[in-house]
Amino acid sequence: MRDLQVLPEAVSKLLTSLTKLPGIGPKSAQRIAFYLVKAPREEIQLFYQALKEVGEKIKHCSICGFYAEGEVCKICQDASRDRSTICVVEKPQDVIALERTSYRGLYHVLQGSLSPLSGKTPQDLSIEELLQRIQKGNIKEVILATSPSVDGEVTALFIARKLRTFPIKISIVARGLPLGGDLELADELTLAQALEGRKELHVD
Repeated sequence: MRDLQVLPEAVSKLLTSLTKLPGIGPKSAQRIAFYLVKAPREEIQLFYQALKEVGEKIKHCSICGFYAEGEVCKICQDASRDRSTICVVEKPQDVIALERTSYRGLYHVLQGSLSPLSGKTPQDLSIEELLQRIQKGNIKEVILATSPSVDGEVTALFIARKLRTFPIKISIVARGLPLGGDLELADELTLAQALEGRKELHVD
């Protein structure tokens, strides 16, 4: 872009990096970049350190797939959680959304949803890891909390069919969520009602 040519190279690189972030357009990137340019050096250092630590320390939990600094996340380490229930979600952001409700069981993050159009297959998701967790026993209920979209519904049905051989309850959150919506964007009350109103899922 021609207007970037007049900027110092460091600022141009910052603008380019910011526009790669989801939801950040050119104008938003420009506001953020110019704010950072004039911010106190201490604030810049803290921001840099936070980004550095995220890049170096954060990984996916080896048990559930949520974010962790070590091998296991804080949720899986928490002995007070109900270890007989697993809530299956698509993304780590969905865990954060559900934590705003009264749910205090465990989670399993699929890292996406099945999508034939974009080439997302069962092998691309952590479905086998979910089955392995259930095979170890002690799980009484699996709650399928995928997004209320076509891909989310297909994913939930696929997993339910995989789970039907296990002696567990399989339930799906009530669809008070808007069709095609995103779980992470739903408000706390809607999510709580969806969990409370979950129904047992029977598959052929």
